[in-house]
Amino acid sequence: MTSVGATPSAGESATREVAGVLAVLLVDHLPRHRAWAWLRLAQGPSALRDLPGLRFAKVMGSGEGGGFRIRPSATHQGLLCVFDELSQAQSFLASPLTDAYRERARQWWSGLMAVSAARGTWDGCAWAATPAAALVSPGIQAPSGSGAMLQAEGADAPVAVLTRASIRPHKAMSFWRRAPGTERALAESPGCELAIGLGEAPLLRQCTFSVWRDTPSMEGYARGGAHGRAAQFAWREGHFSESLFVRMRVLASAGAWPMPGGEHVG
Repeated sequence: MTSVGATPSAGESATREVAGVLAVLLVDHLPRHRAWAWLRLAQGPSALRDLPGLRFAKVMGSGEGGGFRIRPSATHQGLLCVFDELSQAQSFLASPLTDAYRERARQWWSGLMAVSAARGTWDGCAWAATPAAALVSPGIQAPSGSGAMLQAEGADAPVAVLTRASIRPHKAMSFWRRAPGTERALAESPGCELAIGLGEAPLLRQCTFSVWRDTPSMEGYARGGAHGRAAQFAWREGHFSESLFVRMRVLASAGAWPMPGGEHVG
């Protein structure tokens, strides 16, 4: 296994490549299961280490309401796992482990993604495009659960974007001052079907995951308005000690999740 949420140790290569299929599980736990949820978060990816084909994994919390906020949510969490092969990612999303999350959720969403392009690193791991061989399967089955959808390919097919950054401590307040404007712009952005703010550590190790109706919708948000200005400012001011941007094709999805503005995808 290349990495399960750990930074490189002495003697390891500073940059390692991760290539495969990404499985995502988003969960908003029922309030009565908060203790169970916090234990899963505290345990982190160690519970996932023995999964066949696992190359990279993160178990993360979220901001209040699943948004991009300093105050943490007591119920929202996200699991991101990269597997060597599509069949392994499918098995993970149909496993008792993920069933346990769904059974304790008031809302959940899961998806399978193939990486189209990536730049940057996460814990010293550089993500690469998903090899064609990794997608060989008897047939792409939608993730377990009701409301499952298979996504078509093509220019108008849904796309997903993952961003993450390690924020320099002395730049944190400057970075977070711009977060509300970025979140509002996302909520008003045409074509955004799902968005969540995630984090490995309060304030300093942040991640976003979003799903878009098509590529033009995603690019319009990324390059314009509050988000574009915030991104340019962050790079100009050197806010990040490490960052990663990943563009993906959505292979399949299941469940439901609030879209910006309070509607649901699913």
